Amino acid sequence: MTSTSNFRQALREAKNEAILGPNVIANALPYVGGGLILTAVGTFGGLNVLATNRGLFMPTFWVAVIAQLVLFFVASGVANKGNNKAALPLLATYSLLTGYTLTGLVAVALGTNGVGIAGIGVAALGCGVTFIGARSIGSNLSESDGMALSKTINLGIIALFVVILAQFVLSFFGIIAPSWLEIGISGLGVLLFVGAAVVDFYLLPRAYNDQQYLSAALSMYLTYINLFIFILRLLIAFNRD
Repeated sequence: MTSTSNFRQALREAKNEAILGPNVIANALPYVGGGLILTAVGTFGGLNVLATNRGLFMPTFWVAVIAQLVLFFVASGVANKGNNKAALPLLATYSLLTGYTLTGLVAVALGTNGVGIAGIGVAALGCGVTFIGARSIGSNLSESDGMALSKTINLGIIALFVVILAQFVLSFFGIIAPSWLEIGISGLGVLLFVGAAVVDFYLLPRAYNDQQYLSAALSMYLTYINLFIFILRLLIAFNRD
């Protein structure tokens, strides 16, 4: 739920505000890229642990999940105060831990016929293409359209994560979603986070000033990580035996 928390905060701060940070996205982009690289490193490390010491992986996975959640709120709060020197190492660690927690999904993708490394590349490329299109559309939204889209995407993401949470709980009782439902959930996730990418380019310059670039970077990072996850889930669902 960390992505929805960050989204709602930005939406509250941007409401009825003029542009505060005309350069905040440009300032944030190098840190978004750096965070994504660190996430890839974290996933690679997780895959190595999974391959060499499977018994160690699950305990460290849950530790990473808990630490990731704590770091999100701590780093987000520090970044919102404009304390970038303190926030940067926290966000770097958060990115590494996020990569580690993605290990299971990436491992499933690598072991699924028709997905594999090519599917992971397609998911990453899809995020890149989305960025290009979202930048053009989101930067040119009117005030009324931008706020309406922001609220719609916010509500949609909240509903999506409620469904994901229910799916996660049911899996403990051996109830696994059929392929058609997984395709529907994953497809909806892709659409919502494509919309969130558009909203970022409208919302973030109104929510953060130019010195709050790490807060903007975190918001964009969460958008593209979630988009990557749902594209990959969709590819896996389509190719499930």
